[in-house]
Amino acid sequence: MKTPIAYLNENDGTGIFAFGEGPRFVLNSNEELEEMQSFINAHKGRYLFTTLSYDLKSTIQGLSSKNKDNQEFPLATIWAPESVVSIQHDSIKEFLFGSSSAQKIKFVNSFFLTKLNPSPLNANFQARLSKKDYLQHIEQLKHEIQMGTIYEVNFCQEFYAENVQIEHPAEVYFKLNEITQAPFSCYISMPDFEVFCGSPERFIKKQSNKLISQPIKGTSKRGKSKQEDVGLKSILLNDPKERAENVMIVDLVRNDLSRIAKKNSVSVDELFGIYTFETVHQMISTISCEIEDSITFTDILKATFPMGSMTGAPKHSAMQLIEKHEDFQRGLYSGSIGYIAPNGDFDFNVVIRSLIYNTKNKYLSCPVGGAITIQSKPEAEYDECYTKVQSILQGMNA
Repeated sequence: MKTPIAYLNENDGTGIFAFGEGPRFVLNSNEELEEMQSFINAHKGRYLFTTLSYDLKSTIQGLSSKNKDNQEFPLATIWAPESVVSIQHDSIKEFLFGSSSAQKIKFVNSFFLTKLNPSPLNANFQARLSKKDYLQHIEQLKHEIQMGTIYEVNFCQEFYAENVQIEHPAEVYFKLNEITQAPFSCYISMPDFEVFCGSPERFIKKQSNKLISQPIKGTSKRGKSKQEDVGLKSILLNDPKERAENVMIVDLVRNDLSRIAKKNSVSVDELFGIYTFETVHQMISTISCEIEDSITFTDILKATFPMGSMTGAPKHSAMQLIEKHEDFQRGLYSGSIGYIAPNGDFDFNVVIRSLIYNTKNKYLSCPVGGAITIQSKPEAEYDECYTKVQSILQGMNA
């Protein structure tokens, strides 16, 4: 049986690496959210590595989906690993949990050796949705916006490959990381799944009594030169459509946080920040608040999940339209991966720029999406999706 692994990689030379069997909670039904909190409470003082499927929304928001679920990813998992180490430049800096041994050090070192020569993926990806159908859905969603049903919606499509054999999954992760080099990158190896994530986006972080959320809305391709890059960043910063997308989600996050925040503590710390990543420029805003000690992890999820950057506004109406217009269940895509520290602090990403692999049915999924507003041009939205996904799919097979 393979050893479970979680590697959270900040791509600044530091990270956290967890491995080894330990207590595990898996949420598969719509009735056990409080059991999740009970598991967290029972393992206080441990590192808890956690995955949250987008479809956890069914429990939190009272929604359902009739779309096909090819990923078959659990609604949530929480794992208390045997060992946790901090990583500095691909080597163990220190053991954060669990005792050190020569065998454990050898296991960690062997994982990072796979970084040296990652193999091409050689997967034949195809789009589940035709371009014609995609454009039609965008027009229909714009009509919903015009009618006042929503202001913005994140519409996603799935690229997938079937009968994929992955012999060395760690190599696949390092191949993806060469392409994305993102600050919320991670690799998760579970009994039935491998997750390769190159996310640039933070969902939510708790530090003492402060919560921080950093939604991304607004994307531009990278330039071929430094001068072109500067110009593209300026265009992104001043684009009325991108700014409108971003500020609507900022308002949504402020509203979500206000449900659990101390009075008058919700703050927009940065609006329209432009950040550069390996394949794209992104517009990122930062919103924070303070909370009481009595607020639990599941209280925070109930107020904020799924993240507004992957739904739209108003959130509930946007999610209903997502189920109507998308043709697949998102599963872990646009959900979240992160960890809860022994002191209760936590940090969670948004699962985008990612590949999710079901090891049982050999199914590999790489969804992609974008925000649709009244100003959206269907062809431009389609091109933006391809900008995001093609750099990954082509790069993985190179």
